Amino acid sequence: MNNFFSKYKFIFYSLNIILIFVYLFPGSIFGLLMNDNIYKHPQITPDFIISTNHLYSFLILSIVGFLTFGKKKQFKILSIYLIFLSIILELSHIIIPNRGFELSDLFGNLLGVIIIILLKYFFKKNENF
Repeated sequence: MNNFFSKYKFIFYSLNIILIFVYLFPGSIFGLLMNDNIYKHPQITPDFIISTNHLYSFLILSIVGFLTFGKKKQFKILSIYLIFLSIILELSHIIIPNRGFELSDLFGNLLGVIIIILLKYFFKKNENF
């Protein structure tokens, strides 16, 4: 599986472009497509302390990213990139019309990345066990 993604890096890059476009779109693209309402975001599962939609988005992006770039040096660079991407995209909602900055969204972004970083670290550390 790791070999598949490392051969087809365009999958990771395409997911990045799609995620950035969805985040920077003034309003909700999915709300427009599903509810015919640009102001109503569809909800996959109920939110608790964090935004689950944001958690799922960054979980998927992080999984594909770490399967694509598996080397140790790439792991560090990708981890930093994903953390900064999650912060910058949510902070950009301060200036984008019809979007709003929310701490629950930011925590959802960061938690999605951190969960995969911890899982990758755990499996890498115990792969000989």
